[in-house]
Amino acid sequence: MYKVSKFGGSSLSSVQEWKKVKAIVEADDDRHIIVVSAIGKALPTDNKVTDLLYLVYQHHKYHVAYDSLFREVKEKYLSIKRELGLNVDIESDFDEIQERLENDRISEEELVSRGEYFSARLMADYLGFDFVDSKELINFDYNGQVVEEETLDCIERAVSVHDYMVVPGFYGSYPNYKICLFSRGGSDVTGAYLAKGAKADLYENFTDVSGFYMADPRIILHPRHISQISYDELRELSYMGAGVLHEETILPLIDEDIPILVLNTNHPEEEGTWVKKEVTSRQHLITGISGKKGFLALTFLKKRSVSKLSIILQVLNLFNAYHLQVEHIPTSIDTFSIVVEKNAMEEKYYDLIADLKRIPGILAITEDEDLAMIAIVGGNMVHHAGASGEILSVFGRHKVNVKLIDQGLEEYQMLIGVSNADFEKSIHALYDRFAHEKLAPTAS
Repeated sequence: MYKVSKFGGSSLSSVQEWKKVKAIVEADDDRHIIVVSAIGKALPTDNKVTDLLYLVYQHHKYHVAYDSLFREVKEKYLSIKRELGLNVDIESDFDEIQERLENDRISEEELVSRGEYFSARLMADYLGFDFVDSKELINFDYNGQVVEEETLDCIERAVSVHDYMVVPGFYGSYPNYKICLFSRGGSDVTGAYLAKGAKADLYENFTDVSGFYMADPRIILHPRHISQISYDELRELSYMGAGVLHEETILPLIDEDIPILVLNTNHPEEEGTWVKKEVTSRQHLITGISGKKGFLALTFLKKRSVSKLSIILQVLNLFNAYHLQVEHIPTSIDTFSIVVEKNAMEEKYYDLIADLKRIPGILAITEDEDLAMIAIVGGNMVHHAGASGEILSVFGRHKVNVKLIDQGLEEYQMLIGVSNADFEKSIHALYDRFAHEKLAPTAS
């Protein structure tokens, strides 16, 4: 069996964690490719290296002193090197980066990528594996999209040369060979492309939890563990806030049907969660519940004589021009709403609203900035008549006002919009109702 194994920032946060990673890798010769993130938080009050590097760049950009931040990053890696007795020369790299930063010769993307780069350099030395830079493997176009054919060719060539290797996650390169980043959490996606390119049998993703749970453990105490979840269910839950895996992780793996196994670095013996195209055992109506607060809904009233499609297209083109991700578009005969994350609107709000008001045919724009979205996901929902009614009845019984309902025709997920103040209450109510009720076996 050929495995690609990815270790997140929490798995690299201290020397003790690095020792756990080495023990895991050395326990299985099938782990040929190791993908690593930047160093994460060792303590709740600590700082992630990626966050520090973003701060370093912003301080430099606005002529604010950044020396202490840069030293903090440097010391995190040098302390790992010292305590593990490693020999790789990263000091010269840090000196070069600092000199380039002082002379405005390094981009923000390259600077931020150095967290993963240094993790991989040190981990390769620690494990005795080859270091292969992901900028040699992951190819982006100038729009920041992965050029898959070129990427897979590069990975295949690397695998033919390096039997065991460590690769930094989170970045690749533009056609001009400059660094391009994935979105945050993108090391998961790096590992997925490596698994596909290497024709791996399994993609392991090690983190600080033993896979997926039915609900956020920060809201529900000891929620039910999920042993199996489908690609589609994972994508929906991850997109709506279940932060174990990046929602784009499954895309390179679907066609090859490469399974993902999410495991706990601190307890690798625990069951974990299998992510597959097809789930063989489903005992519950609801697989998982996730969600996020902080959404904004803009509702547009149009002239009755104006085409709704024409108005919606103009509005969406504006959102696209402002680089804003539209989450949902509920419609009625003369109104429609655009739901976006509120934080994404902050710097663009007034300019965008002004441009939207200039669109002919729009009579009024109202807004609701008190909106949380909850995703209820379950592959069994499509086979269970009345599932939507059972879910909605929970909100009624607990006196929660439902502001928005969105259910796809596939019927394996529902999105419910509620007030931010009702978010945790709703999660608790849904969990209490569906967590432990098992469905009766289907008659053959």
